[in-house]
Amino acid sequence: MEWNWQHKDWPNFTYDAAALSEYESQFLHKAGIMHGSLKHITEDDKESLRVQLISEEAYKTSEIEGEILDRDSLQSSIRKHFGLKTDNRKIPAAEQGIAEMLVDLYKTYDAPLDSQRLFLWHEMLTNGRRDLQDMGRYRTHVEPMQIVSGSLHEPEVHFEAPPSKIVPDEMEAFIDWFNGQGAKLPILLRSGIAHIWFESIHPFEDGNGRIGRAISEKALSQGLERPTLIALAQAIERSRKAYYAALQIGNRGLDIQDWLEYFYRTVLEAQDYTQSVIDFLIEKSKFYDRFEGKLNERQGKVIARMFDEGIEGFKGGLSAENYISISGAARATATRDLQGLVEIGALTKSGERKYTRYYLNIEHDSAKAA
Repeated sequence: MEWNWQHKDWPNFTYDAAALSEYESQFLHKAGIMHGSLKHITEDDKESLRVQLISEEAYKTSEIEGEILDRDSLQSSIRKHFGLKTDNRKIPAAEQGIAEMLVDLYKTYDAPLDSQRLFLWHEMLTNGRRDLQDMGRYRTHVEPMQIVSGSLHEPEVHFEAPPSKIVPDEMEAFIDWFNGQGAKLPILLRSGIAHIWFESIHPFEDGNGRIGRAISEKALSQGLERPTLIALAQAIERSRKAYYAALQIGNRGLDIQDWLEYFYRTVLEAQDYTQSVIDFLIEKSKFYDRFEGKLNERQGKVIARMFDEGIEGFKGGLSAENYISISGAARATATRDLQGLVEIGALTKSGERKYTRYYLNIEHDSAKAA
C-alpha cells in the first residue's frame, strides 16, 4: 500500500475549500459568542474555568491514547504551574508532564512553532519514562514506525510513517509551512491540515497524538489571537473511533476532504462544550446572587458541592443520602433542609420516597443530567 507521504505530490493536500467555508463562519461566530460570555463571569470563575478545561484536556488527550490519569493530580499540577494555591500533593510523573505541556501551550500559544518547542513538549510528556530510546528529540530507530493492531503473529498495519532518517527534513518543511504559508489560511483549515500532516510524519517515538492535538490547538489560538480553551480532546475522545477512522483515510492519500469535515465538526462540538461550561458558571453567579443570605451553613456546603460537580452534576440527581453524607446532618435535619431549598426555589425535586432526587434550579441544559 502507498501512504500519503510516498505520493510524488506530498505534501500538497487537496480539498474543497468552498465546501468548508460554512464551518469556518460557524467557528468564528461561536468564538465571538464565547469571548463575549467570558465578560459575564468573575475573575475567580475565569481562573476556575482555565484550570478545569486544561485539566480536562490533559485527562482526555491522554485517555485517547489509552492512558488513564488521576484528575485531582492533574488539577493540582496545573494550579501549581499557574502559581495558584494547591494541596501540595505529590504529583506522578505522567500527570506532571502532560499538565506542564498544556500550560506551556496556553502561555506560549502566540510564539512561532519550532523544533525546540516540540522537543521540550516531548521531554515533558515522557517525564519519568525508561522505555524510550529517543526523548526530547525526533526518533532515530531504523525499524519502521508503524501503527498496528492485532496479534504479534498477524498484525494489521494501519499506517507506516516516513523512515527516521528523513524525519528532520520532513519536520523542517512542516514547521516552515506552519509559520509561513499555513498561517495565511483560514483558521480551521490550518489547524486541520497541521494535525494530519504532523501525524503523517509521526516524528517522535511516542506522544505524537498528544503533541499533534496541541499543535492544532496552537493554530486555533493563533488564529483567534488568544488562548482558545476549546475542549478539542474532550470532543475527540467522545468519538475516538471516528477520529482514528478519519485519520486512517487521510493517511492513505492526499485528498483530505473527509478528514477536514470530521475535524471541523469536532472543533464546533468542542466549542459547544466550552460554551456550556461558561454558561454554567454564569448561572452559578446568578444563583448565588439570588439566594445570598438565604442558605444555612449545611445548605451552602451541599450547594457548593453540587456546583463543584460541574455541568454533569450528580449522576441521577442529589439524593437525601448524598445530602447527609456531604453535610453531616441528621436525617430529619436533612429532610427539613432539602424541603427548605425546594420551597425557596434553589432546588427542584423529582420522584417520590427513596427515588426522590434534587437538582440545581438553574437555566442550563445539564442541570438535570442523567
